[in-house]
Parts: sequence; structure tokens; C-alpha cells
Amino acid sequence: MSTEVPVSLKNVQIYQGKSLVLDNVNLEVAKGEFVYLIGKTGTGKSSLLKTLYGDLQLKEGNAEVAGFKLKDLSWKTVPLLRRNLGIVFQDFQLLTDRNVNDNLEFVLKATGWTDKALMKEKIESVLDKVGLRAKGYKMTYEMSGGEQQRVDIARALLNNPKLILADEPTGNLDPETTDKIMQLLFTICRDYQTAVVMATHDYGIIQRYPARVIRIEQGGVHELTIPSNNNTSE
Repeated sequence: MSTEVPVSLKNVQIYQGKSLVLDNVNLEVAKGEFVYLIGKTGTGKSSLLKTLYGDLQLKEGNAEVAGFKLKDLSWKTVPLLRRNLGIVFQDFQLLTDRNVNDNLEFVLKATGWTDKALMKEKIESVLDKVGLRAKGYKMTYEMSGGEQQRVDIARALLNNPKLILADEPTGNLDPETTDKIMQLLFTICRDYQTAVVMATHDYGIIQRYPARVIRIEQGGVHELTIPSNNNTSE
């Protein structure tokens, strides 16, 4: 699969256990493209994202994500897939018993990094990208929600991902902080040509930061609109 298409799903069926959640899913996401997933709670947004990062096994259809065939994934190769992805969660999922630098170092070690100097350099680089270069020694529980989400995004950038998957990343944030996080995600998408797929309930975000929209409803995935330009304002 071309690296220009980090997501390619063809005739995919997505299951939770034995229950069919989404049927006949066809979706492509190009390099550097920003895509929203919208839909009511329980329609399958999170199931789709979990399939893309290998948390749900693909049983039917053909799918490639960041160059990996999802049907061929095993417990050994799922970590390899995730090294090529960035995953951003609504509830941050940071380790509260260590500081920001140690949170990021933990991920680097888990994905095969061993050189201390290179790890330090990489951590400083991603924190700089999210505006937290001076906050590496803070404990995560001492940080605001917006700062924690920036750390979450920094963690997602550690392995230069081809694709960022964001599951309601602004769901726990106030409007002003939400705007800052959205500007950051769009900047990353534009400047590093990293594709972003973001699930959201917030239609106000889509109006302020227009991009391609995919609606999930009635067991299917439907193209809603493709505006001519993304909002990439700083």
C-alpha cells in the first residue's frame, strides 16, 4: 500500500465479540488529511478506531493501516503497527506516578528505543512541538486538563506517526482549551503531513475547524461532506 494512503478499508465488517457493529465499510484517508468521525453514542466510532489500531480483530474485508494488513496482525505485530500510529485519548491515560519526561520515556522504551541521549532529544522535540518544553519535570497530576492533553499528543508524536487516531480528544476540555488543542492538531496535520482521524460529538468544532466528515449511523459509514479547504489557522 502507498504511504500516501495511511488508511484503506474495503468491504470491512467490524464486530464487537459476535455482534456486527459496522457493515460494508469503505474508507480511505490520504497522507496529511484531517477526517472527523461523527455519530451518536454507540454507533461504532470507537469500534472503528479500535479496529484501526489493532485492539479489535478484523474478521471480514480488506484493510491496511500505515502499511500493515489488519487481517495479518498477531499479538507480535500489533506493537509494530502502533509504532507507526499516534493514539490520543479523551481521558489522557497518562501515568500519574511519574513526571512528563518519564511518561514519554516509558513509551519510547516500550517501542524499542534504547539510546538515552536520543530518547532525551526526542522527548524535548515532541514537547517543544506541543508547547510544553519547560514542563517535562512536572508530575502529570499537577497539570491542567489542556496540558495533560498536550502531553497525550506529544506521546502520540514520539515515533513520527503516519496517522493519529483521536477518540474525543476535547471531550473533557473547556472551549478555550479545546480551540488550542484543535489548532495544534491541525498544525501537526499540515506541517508534518500526518493524517488525523478524530471522533467527536462536538459539531461546533467542525464548524470552526472544517474538514472532511464521515458519519457513522445505522451500522454504516457515510461520507457527509468534503470542504475545499481545511482550516489551518495558528
